[in-house]
Amino acid sequence: MNLSDLQNKDIVNINDGKKIGNIIDAKFNISSGLIEKLIIEPSKSLFSLKSSEIEISFSEIKKIGEDVILVKLNNHE
Repeated sequence: MNLSDLQNKDIVNINDGKKIGNIIDAKFNISSGLIEKLIIEPSKSLFSLKSSEIEISFSEIKKIGEDVILVKLNNHE
């Protein structure tokens, strides 16, 4: 799977079922070459105009589906 494949998927928090946003970048471990964190651009709504990026560690990903990536966020917002 390529990073571009992941960028086409919505990121959804399984704690509340809300869409978090979409992947815009990733941070890699230089030694292993593995993805450590995904950089998410939050979804924008009329009530929430926050535009700061969210970093999600790869360990927070619970399921990668065909159209969506389910994550369990504990210490974000």
